[in-house]
Amino acid sequence: MDAHPVPRSLVWATDLDTLPLDRVVERRDGYLAIRSPGNPGHYWGNLLLFDRPPSAGDGPRWEALFERELGGDPLVEHRTFAWDRLDGDAGAAREEFVGRGYVLEESIGLVADAAALQPHPRESRDVVVRPLDPQPGADAELWDAVVELQVASADEEHDEEVIRRFNRTRLDDRRELFRAGRGAWYVALDPASGAVAGSCGIVVTGGRGRFQVVDTALAFRQRGICSRLVVEAARHSAATHGAERFVIVADTDYHALGLYESLGFERREHVAGVCHWPRPS
Repeated sequence: MDAHPVPRSLVWATDLDTLPLDRVVERRDGYLAIRSPGNPGHYWGNLLLFDRPPSAGDGPRWEALFERELGGDPLVEHRTFAWDRLDGDAGAAREEFVGRGYVLEESIGLVADAAALQPHPRESRDVVVRPLDPQPGADAELWDAVVELQVASADEEHDEEVIRRFNRTRLDDRRELFRAGRGAWYVALDPASGAVAGSCGIVVTGGRGRFQVVDTALAFRQRGICSRLVVEAARHSAATHGAERFVIVADTDYHALGLYESLGFERREHVAGVCHWPRPS
C-alpha cells in the first residue's frame, strides 16, 4: 500500500484506510488534503483535515482552501472539514459553519484488542454469519441486499437514489480492498428466509481493523443479531486477515455505544467535523 501522511487520531487514520485505492492524501501547511477521485460524491472521502479546530474567521478561509484543493471537479458538490483532535473540541465550528447550513458531526471512536472481544450473553444464535465473496459477480443478490439495507437506514435528508448510487460505489471500492486481501464484508443471514438480517465490513490495514456500516434490518432488531455479528466478524478478521485490534466509530448519541462496550470496546476518541451538501428540492 502506498504511504501517505497519517493523522494522530485513530478514527481519522482508519478512515483513510477505508478509502479507495486511488485516494490521494497530501500534506499542506496546517491540514491534509484528501481526495477520492473515483468517488467525488463521497463527502467524507473528499475533505480537508485540519491540525486544529476552527477559530473565528476560519469559515471563509477554509472554504477558499477547499475550492482550491477540490473545486476543480464539478462532481464535488459538498464541502467537508474535520480536525485532528481526540478530545471533541469543536472550536468555533458552530459560529463559523453551523449557522451557514453545515451539519456538525461528532463521533466516538472505540477500540478493542482482538483478544479482549467477548460474546454478549444474549447474542443471537439463530442467524448464520459469513463473509461475502468480493469477486465480480459473486454473491450478487447478497451484495444488492446489503445496499438496500443501507438505503433503508439512511438519513431522510439525503435523496434515496443518490444514497443508493453512493452506497453501491462505496461497496465496490471496499470490494477492491477485499480482493487485495484487506478484510471482508459480513452478513448475518436469517436461516428461515435467507434474508440479510444484518451486515458490516472490516477493512484491515497493518493489523488494525476498521468496522464499516454496522447495521441491522428493522424487522430483525432487538434480537441480539448485532452483537453476534460484530464479535464473529472480528474473530474471522483476526484469524483470516491478521487484525490485532479493532476500531469502531459511532455518533455520540448512538444507542449501540453501550453494546459495543459490553463486547470489549473502550471509548478512546471524540472527533468532530462539519459538512455541507446539496439538499433535495
